[in-house]
Amino acid sequence: MRREGDGGRTAPPPITKSPYEVLAAFRRELRTFLRFSEQAAAQVGLTPQQHQLLRAIKGYPGREWATISELSEVLALRHHSVVGIIDGSCRAGIVQRRAHADDHRYIEVGLTPLGEERLALLTQTHLDELRRLWPTLAALQPVH
Repeated sequence: MRREGDGGRTAPPPITKSPYEVLAAFRRELRTFLRFSEQAAAQVGLTPQQHQLLRAIKGYPGREWATISELSEVLALRHHSVVGIIDGSCRAGIVQRRAHADDHRYIEVGLTPLGEERLALLTQTHLDELRRLWPTLAALQPVH
């Protein structure tokens, strides 16, 4: 149906109630998981940001370290914010910095043994929680 002044575009079909319910349920489960993740990080002495940093480093494709610029991109944070998280993580003994072997303009950030240990604990805990949530998430079928 055309409306005057809309440039010939047609109005989208009305949305039924069902998609709103699915999206609300998904948002609730997602927030529940994020809250769980924040609490799990705190239980092993990490901030949520430190946990994300450890996972970003360990999960970086093809190697066991990442540059600050790469981490900034992966974490979707500004460079100076990532530097602050790395500074605190170095003081906590969970990551270390070192000069890049071939190009000293770059800094490699890698996990320490303590960082590896904490991340392994959190990863197992998170996988267990995802297994618990999966039936609920799988039941949320998108509607058209």
